[in-house]
Amino acid sequence: MERLVRHVKGKVITGLFVVVPLGITIFILKFLFNFADGILGAYLDSLFSFFIHRDYHIPGLGMLTGFLVIYLSGVLATNVMGTRILKWADEQLSRIPLVKSIYSSSKQLTQVFREGKTSYRRAVFVEWPRGGVRAIGFVTGEVVRDGEKLIVVYVPTMPNPTSGFALFFRESEVHESGMTVEEAVKFVVSGGAVVH
Repeated sequence: MERLVRHVKGKVITGLFVVVPLGITIFILKFLFNFADGILGAYLDSLFSFFIHRDYHIPGLGMLTGFLVIYLSGVLATNVMGTRILKWADEQLSRIPLVKSIYSSSKQLTQVFREGKTSYRRAVFVEWPRGGVRAIGFVTGEVVRDGEKLIVVYVPTMPNPTSGFALFFRESEVHESGMTVEEAVKFVVSGGAVVH
């Protein structure tokens, strides 16, 4: 009997290690699918009901339409006329106070993943919001105030790195994190789940 209990217990624990990651993966993929499908899906459903006069829903159509919009944006961005239009739109968005900060931060974040280009020089640790607590930050520049060199560190909020705090630290208060900028961005976006 004891052998049977041990056998069942061992197999159940092993089974959990197989089923739990698989279940979490399916849950996340389902969530992402429903989220992506829901962005445009509701509008498409309304459009269908307007033209055919009845409620009709095609699962995945919203996600497919979203993919098509992204693809066409890519086509637009890679031709001469499209580049001019996007440059003009970029300039207009950079003039609107609140939109400017969100748009430029989001653009910078995507550039990190696209080509490794960013104004973030390196990923560091700083003691913030109080002594003894370390936060991940990105060095964005250096300034001299009253003859003292200060390091400008952008400390992002999690999991949305487009908002955060630009703080000034003495050089001795900034510690190397051992992470590349890309690794640190992944760490922030994942809410600390992806650690290198």
